[in-house]
Order: sequence, then structure tokens, then C-alpha cells
Amino acid sequence: MKEEEECLYCSRNNKQKDLMLEVVDFGVSMLFLFKEQSYRGHCVLAYKDHVNSFYELSEENRNLFMNDVSKVANVLTDLYHPDKINFGFFSDKLPHLHVHIVPKYIDKASWGKSFVINPNKVYMTEKGLNDMVNDLKSCF
Repeated sequence: MKEEEECLYCSRNNKQKDLMLEVVDFGVSMLFLFKEQSYRGHCVLAYKDHVNSFYELSEENRNLFMNDVSKVANVLTDLYHPDKINFGFFSDKLPHLHVHIVPKYIDKASWGKSFVINPNKVYMTEKGLNDMVNDLKSCF
């Protein structure tokens, strides 16, 4: 239980609130908008329960989670028109199933390379972030 209490996604602590904003609860997962927006539309989708990787899920929950990933990617494509969407399933430092859904744009940050999770370069105003959250919410 201690691991879950310290988990960024389970505890919904201040560290998490400093990094991202809640967007929508899909039931099996929760969508967050990253406050750092070097990649316009960068979101994180976290699984509802504390598991480390998608292969630990039942087939039904894995399919539901991956459907949510696809839903988010489609909405990000419609809203922000990226040239590509990158997906990052990382858990080595944060053992909770989550995926970074990262729109990439030709001639912008990290095009042709792996994205950097938090380059600390582009921060929007609170209003700008809230507008993005509302735009995302309106699509689900």
C-alpha cells in the first residue's frame, strides 16, 4: 500500500497538480493535460488502478485502456493537427501504468527524435491551459 500512497497518479498529490491538470475521467483511465506544452496538446492517460504495465491488465481492461488511448489521439489530431502522435509508455521511475500522448510537429521540438517528457520550455498562462482543458472536455 505504501507504493500507492506515494504514487503520483494514485495520491493525486501536489507534485502531480504542479505537472498536469485533470481533464476527463473515462472510467478505466484518467486524462491529464501536461502544463509544460513544448508539444502542443501533450497529455497523459493514467490507468485507474495501481498497476505497473498494460500487460498486467485483463484483456477487457487492456482493450478499454487502449481504446481510451486511441480516443485521445484522435481528439488531439482533430484539435491541434499534429504531423504525428508519439506514445510513451514509461514506468521505470513511476511504477503506474500511464502513457504520454504527444503530438509532434514538423520543424518543432524533437521532430525526428524521441520526445523529452518535460523539457521545461513552454508554459502557457492559466487561462490558456484552462481553455485547452475545456476544448478537450468538449470533445469527449
